[in-house]
Amino acid sequence: MSRFFIALLFVLFVTFPVYDVKSAHEKRLDEIAERGSHVMPFDLDKTIHIFTKTNEGGLQQVIAKDKSDSEQIHLIRKHLLGISTEFSQGDFSKPAQIHGDDMPGLAVLQSAKVDQILIEYKELPDGAQISYSSQSPPFIEAIHQWIDAQLSDHARHAMPGHPHKHQH
Repeated sequence: MSRFFIALLFVLFVTFPVYDVKSAHEKRLDEIAERGSHVMPFDLDKTIHIFTKTNEGGLQQVIAKDKSDSEQIHLIRKHLLGISTEFSQGDFSKPAQIHGDDMPGLAVLQSAKVDQILIEYKELPDGAQISYSSQSPPFIEAIHQWIDAQLSDHARHAMPGHPHKHQH
């Protein structure tokens, strides 16, 4: 066999699995965006999710890319207010609908008693946010896992925030 042919086979052998993994990841992103469009009323392409881990848990912000887009801002606020109420009652069914029941951190969050995780909604000028905090290390770890899963699954429409100490 020629060296060129061997080199070509090597390149194909090495790059094919990488391409396949990337395709699977792209397919997952497409599936999450599709499921999300049935749960989240705002336009994912007109908004950005920012997820920040804190010492006590985390912060989820959704903001409109266009600060003057009052429709998107209204839809963001309506959605986050609703899910913050549901989450405070232990109902994490909407993330499960989007990400699946096996979403990292979700089972632990669902097992929390009402007073074990503090969930606070706040309006922002260009959207809204929910802060999640706990004094219990297992719940803090579950929030961090949940944030990592959100960032991975919403990669096209999400970004990590800057870590900081959460202020109540």
